[in-house]
Amino acid sequence: MRSTSNFRLPFLLLLLPLFTLLPTSTQAAHEHLQVGVILDRATLIGNVSWTCIAMAAEDFYTTYPNYSSRLSLHWRDTDDEDAVSAASAALDLLQNAGVEALIGPQASSQAKFVAELGGRAQVPVLSFSASLPRARSSPYFFHTAWNGLSQATAVASLVNAFGWREVATVLEDSDYGAAFAPFLTDALQEVDVHVSCRSMVAPRATDAQIASELNKLKANRTRVFIVHMYSYSLALDFFNLTKSHGMMKNGYVWIVTYSLTDIVDLMGSSAMDLMQGVIGLSPLVRENETLHRLNQRWKEDLQFKFNVTTFGLWAYDTVWALARAAEDVRALNSSFMASNSTNSTDLGRLGKSLRGPELRRVLLSTSFAGLGGRFRLNGQVLESGSYEIVNLVDGGKRRIGLWSPTKGISLSNVNATDGGGVEWPGGGRRKPKGWECPIGGKELVVGVPVKPGFEQFININESSGPKGYCIQLFEAVMKEFSVNIKYKTFSNKQGESNGTYDDLVYHLSLQGFDAVVGDVTIRENRTQYADFTQPFTESGLAMVVPTRDARRKDAWTFLKPFSLSLWLASAAFFVFTGATIWLLEHRHNSDFHGVGPVLYFSFSTLVFAHRERLATNSGRLAAVLWFFVVLILQANYTARLTSMLTVEQLTPTVEDIDQLLRDGSAVGYLEDSFVQGLLKSLKFNESKIIPYQSAEDYHQALINGSVAAIVDEVPYLKVFMDKYCHKNFKMIGPIYKTSGFGFAFPKGSPFVGEVSRAILKVMQNNTLMQKLEESLYPTVCADMDTDTESSRLTFRSFWGLFLITGTTSLSALILHAIFFLRQRRPSLLNYVLSPLRRFGMMVQLFGQRGSSPQASEDPKPGEESTRSAVVLALPYAGAEGNGWRSPSSIASQDHGDAASQGDAAETWPQEEGASSR
Repeated sequence: MRSTSNFRLPFLLLLLPLFTLLPTSTQAAHEHLQVGVILDRATLIGNVSWTCIAMAAEDFYTTYPNYSSRLSLHWRDTDDEDAVSAASAALDLLQNAGVEALIGPQASSQAKFVAELGGRAQVPVLSFSASLPRARSSPYFFHTAWNGLSQATAVASLVNAFGWREVATVLEDSDYGAAFAPFLTDALQEVDVHVSCRSMVAPRATDAQIASELNKLKANRTRVFIVHMYSYSLALDFFNLTKSHGMMKNGYVWIVTYSLTDIVDLMGSSAMDLMQGVIGLSPLVRENETLHRLNQRWKEDLQFKFNVTTFGLWAYDTVWALARAAEDVRALNSSFMASNSTNSTDLGRLGKSLRGPELRRVLLSTSFAGLGGRFRLNGQVLESGSYEIVNLVDGGKRRIGLWSPTKGISLSNVNATDGGGVEWPGGGRRKPKGWECPIGGKELVVGVPVKPGFEQFININESSGPKGYCIQLFEAVMKEFSVNIKYKTFSNKQGESNGTYDDLVYHLSLQGFDAVVGDVTIRENRTQYADFTQPFTESGLAMVVPTRDARRKDAWTFLKPFSLSLWLASAAFFVFTGATIWLLEHRHNSDFHGVGPVLYFSFSTLVFAHRERLATNSGRLAAVLWFFVVLILQANYTARLTSMLTVEQLTPTVEDIDQLLRDGSAVGYLEDSFVQGLLKSLKFNESKIIPYQSAEDYHQALINGSVAAIVDEVPYLKVFMDKYCHKNFKMIGPIYKTSGFGFAFPKGSPFVGEVSRAILKVMQNNTLMQKLEESLYPTVCADMDTDTESSRLTFRSFWGLFLITGTTSLSALILHAIFFLRQRRPSLLNYVLSPLRRFGMMVQLFGQRGSSPQASEDPKPGEESTRSAVVLALPYAGAEGNGWRSPSSIASQDHGDAASQGDAAETWPQEEGASSR
């Protein structure tokens, strides 16, 4: 049995409580409120609080000397662990001292009965250390300390900030621990943190009993522990045994609530040696001048080696709140109303305070800035503020963060990802992962499904154990951990059934396995019983259907190689190119007389059957580029037409799932799969839903027409397509969303997050994943083109060629026209003609053939034969009127004097009245 603390107060301190009871003349003139104080001076909290209460009463009336009321304190020293002694002291104070308010008791186990007495006597009971569950609180009980809900929320935020998903709780087996437990559980659930183990330690537990609880905690895989205790002596014994059990080393995390955070200050090095690396919460106290003076008096006058603790500050503020309230109710009658009960027991004769209800009302409305923070009661509980998060290290407490009700948690100079900035138990700086496996040599029992077909994923071999893609990937992932794996096949009933996958996952929730590995799809209903890692395969449902040749080989198949746009563009350029070459050649080339060659020449180039000779260089250039375009078009047309006539173009016989429903077709699925329920929900007739067990069954059913399609998950269908890699089938989809395959673990298992990260790491190893996928999909299937329209050639594929030949032909034509106009410009300018007639004259001149088929395209002036003269007479405007000149006259002027040149130019008679220019 542990010994109680022998903590002793200085002699001066023992006299302080007497100061408030001295019968002086000044005190006699004041209205007194009788106040009882129930504490256990054998404990550190009791001694510190006893001192702070006495100092608070003295400081208050020193600060407010004009107050007409005074608190008269009546002290009772009780056993902290004895509820009877506290109840007896309270009853004595109520009946014999006539107290109208009680401060204390110290322990939660004592507070229940004292609160009942206070409620019966209408006397407010203010406790700064004891807490009661809200349901059992008396209307006259006030908890003048921060509530457990805010502290539990801060603890849960701290756990969540470091990314731990599972914790174990260690609570004192008392009303103090029982009041905190529901707050902590709810707060952890809010951040999705699972409590894997709960331990309750009695205040008077022996070392053997504590060791038994530690062994239970150590056997659990969780390594994050939350400790909530009120007794310092119990806490020291607990951490002493924790260290001897090897649970204060690397990998462990200990988080303590504020009731234990001050233990390092109070106990010094003896506590620090046991709690090195522990993380604790402490109410944030703002430093000010009043608090500084109080701590200075605390150390200098009373010779304490530590500052006032949180409980001491709350005790101090409790006295100030009661003193303020006493001033407001001083005029009321301070007597007790006697009980009408005939009960002879002291409890039965307990009266009621006439001033109590008003004192209660005033306390509920009291608000001021206390040393421990803002004093304001909210539902009979002190309103909570912010917490500082401290790390217990050599030298004391080091702040690593803050938590506030409005802003949540904030870690300063701490990397929550790797724990940098925190000294953890064992002296490590790297954040513990929060769990360990195996624990105590325990193996990881892994359940695997048993079913025929698709052995590529999982194959049960009695001699060598489970094999397949899922097993290989799981073992590659688990190399990241020191785990001994034991595979166990799942049977729903002994020797009768292998069970469905839903049964397998549910069996995991019954702790039949530590994990489930296999081709288990992540489904919403399964997540109710297990947690899944991230998927390691493709997701979704698809369907495999037979294919047919989409190309119809009819009388008009020869038109299909080219799209309509390409046919129209080709025809347009045939005409354009023929017209261009005719314009360039007809004046000098007898092969291009008339308009017939315009179409014949260009279309004959399609089979290179033209026989016309080209006399001009520009015509030859345009023709050569056109021949190149024709060659390209002809080669592509021949190749595409050959492909259409000889190669099948396959399309699926079913386009979508709705077509199967409309046609009333039969569909196949994998037996014992959730796909059956999905197809029923899509309104498929149950008689049309046929189960199969393997890829071979799928193939046979599709070949013989038993089903129109197979609906299954993408990984299975990819295995099927890999095995039967030919043109007879097509996979369509995904047609429905699923989450893929995942590894399953019990709810709240810390494995889930760690294994998910390990899966990502393995999947980033391209060499390993390529090796695994080659075992799953050994064959590489060529992708079949099923788009009929994509086999046609379009104008878009050849517009560059058309642009080149069109630009060349047009340029040659423009240059030819420029040279022609340049030669004929003197002849056209010799006559005053209207623009329209001048254009007509130009056209007639351009249409006139040259002197020789082999003549140059651009003869020099004077070299053209007189046979090129225009046959038609052209109108002209002379100096004296209009008249007609013969073409030979025009020619003779264009080319010089006919007689001097020796040419026998033919002249036409001029009309009468016509004059020559």
